[in-house]
Amino acid sequence: MPKPNYSFEKRQRELAKKKKKEVKEAEKRARKATGGGLTAGPDDDAEASAADPNPGGNDAAPAADDGSSPPRAA
Repeated sequence: MPKPNYSFEKRQRELAKKKKKEVKEAEKRARKATGGGLTAGPDDDAEASAADPNPGGNDAAPAADDGSSPPRAA
């Protein structure tokens, strides 16, 4: 059985890491060139999220659970 070529595997990992970093930097440059911030994807509805910051409908803030009260039934 041939012995594993660890330097080849290491080089492949390094190349993959370098490529991933280049892609990430290219995306960062593209975001900066388009004005930055989060971009709305095809599934995102920017108008709905801007109009209703709490789409769940519960306007009350969740109570802090300090453990002093028994758990509530659902």
